[in-house]
Amino acid sequence: MSSMLAAWRHAPTHSKVWALAAPMILSNLSVPLVALVDSSVIGHLPHAHQLGAVAVGGSLYTLLVWVMGFLRMGTTGFAAQAAGRNDGGALRQILLQGLLLALGFALLLGVLGVPLKGAALQLMQPSAELDELTRDYFHTRLFGLPAALASYALIGWFLGTQNARAPLAILLTTNLINVALDLWFVLGLDWGVTGAARASVIAEWSGALLGLALTRKALARYPGRVDTRALRRWLSWRPLMAVNRDIFLRSLALQLVFFLVTVQGTRLGDATVAANALLLNGLLLTAHALDGLAHAVEALAGHAIGARNRDALQRVMVVAGGWSLLASVAFGLFFLLGGHLFIQLQTDIPEVRATALTYLPYLAALPLIAVWSYLLDGLFIGATRAREMRNSMLLAVGLTLPLGWLLQGLGNHGLWLAFLSFMLMRGVCLGVLAQRLQRRGAWFNMGAPSTTHSEGH
Repeated sequence: MSSMLAAWRHAPTHSKVWALAAPMILSNLSVPLVALVDSSVIGHLPHAHQLGAVAVGGSLYTLLVWVMGFLRMGTTGFAAQAAGRNDGGALRQILLQGLLLALGFALLLGVLGVPLKGAALQLMQPSAELDELTRDYFHTRLFGLPAALASYALIGWFLGTQNARAPLAILLTTNLINVALDLWFVLGLDWGVTGAARASVIAEWSGALLGLALTRKALARYPGRVDTRALRRWLSWRPLMAVNRDIFLRSLALQLVFFLVTVQGTRLGDATVAANALLLNGLLLTAHALDGLAHAVEALAGHAIGARNRDALQRVMVVAGGWSLLASVAFGLFFLLGGHLFIQLQTDIPEVRATALTYLPYLAALPLIAVWSYLLDGLFIGATRAREMRNSMLLAVGLTLPLGWLLQGLGNHGLWLAFLSFMLMRGVCLGVLAQRLQRRGAWFNMGAPSTTHSEGH
């Protein structure tokens, strides 16, 4: 206990944590704020199925985009190595490879997304009005898919070159344009749900084009040329394709859980799925804020492990863990005491408001339960142990799915209890594994890195 107290009192560690966490929190919070604005603008339209369409269509689109998060993660690692070697040619190659992969996966997902959307909606069994609007919203959002994936690659590349301003500029530009166009298209031009989708597409392309423009200045610091012959050889692509395999599987499992929550909520009615969407916006706010601290853990814990400095590792985990706990308590109290204002901000529909208020206590409990999985994610990524992260996620999903099935009779209460159990199991599985590695002193037995970045939620 005394060692933990001493670690918490170490002022330089606090400074290091917040120097990394603060800009990441700012960047991360801009992402769920867009979803919040979408929900708020659409939520002030007269019908619940309009809000439900944005919730369901947005969830389906997010599923496609988020499973491609490895484009950012892998690009960061390879770009960082090239910048460290001052290899301008390799830096240009990884940028081009990342953008080409983004385009290729966008075309592939665009083709697969239409039938997958149809199958998903059949599972959900939505009302006719909700089904039609969801299809319109989703089909429109697909036009922004190449830009969204290109932004992943660009942000990862900029982070690898130690440029934190460019990713912040990309995200803020994307999100501010989205907010402005949301208000104009939906409320000003009365385009409804389709207007919200069009706003998102234009915003995504604006962010991607800005990112491309910013690469010119960044590349000027690293002279070199692209080896075009290497691009035609599979061997030059294989490392980038292989490095994020485990994190991809982990992300896929996580998105499966969120998809199942949406499916089950949709079966419970338009008002319920709309209310759950509003509450999950609160989760996104919490997760993205706490992820900023997880990113700090990732960097500082990785540095401590690389230096084989056990004391530094302990200080990082204690300080970041302490701040994460304080932040999660603050979020929990906000949702518990001011959650009704959060819901009122997002919708005027009485039925949706009443439903959301019923399940608000679950949202208030969520930050305290989920915070540990975010924090430990950062530790495992810093230690380049993506395989263990993947296995922990799959175990948590496997243990929780039967519980979710058993709790179906409780309706939406059962759904929320199952979801809270899943978030708890994520933290427990990672915590047990972390303790085992600690007892064996295995944190400092470095293997080949398997990933460089975490999405955290």
